[in-house]
Amino acid sequence: MKTENRLFAIVMVSMFIFAAIYAWVTKINDNPAYGMPNEIEPVGTLALIFSGLLTLMVWLFFWFIARRIDPRPEDRADGEISDVSGEVGFFSPGSYWPLGLALTAVVSGIGVVFWLPWLLIAGGVALLFAVGGYLFEYYTGTRKLGPQ
Repeated sequence: MKTENRLFAIVMVSMFIFAAIYAWVTKINDNPAYGMPNEIEPVGTLALIFSGLLTLMVWLFFWFIARRIDPRPEDRADGEISDVSGEVGFFSPGSYWPLGLALTAVVSGIGVVFWLPWLLIAGGVALLFAVGGYLFEYYTGTRKLGPQ
């Protein structure tokens, strides 16, 4: 976790530096076309500050976790590739549920964009069914794992 910790710390600091530079550049440039002569452009500055704050939250999470766990092989200088060998986990060989999740998310998104409450509700219900299907894919039917 120390690797991720350092990565997000670098991104966080750079976002705040970029926000300061962006605010300074927009302050010194006189652009009457936008009706804001010699003023800081607020939208881009706030977007960069909020990006830095979001990255700060992720960095704090990794920092707390990195303090509580033992160093992983990728965090140690003497770590070898063979130290992390072994089973990674179970991955579905062929599932159609991610496609269903994507389609229901698109339907829900269209309901939000065009503010169609009926489509938003229908997409939300379909999304719940798709999440349930994806979650319980290997507990029922022909793909049931374990003794049958």
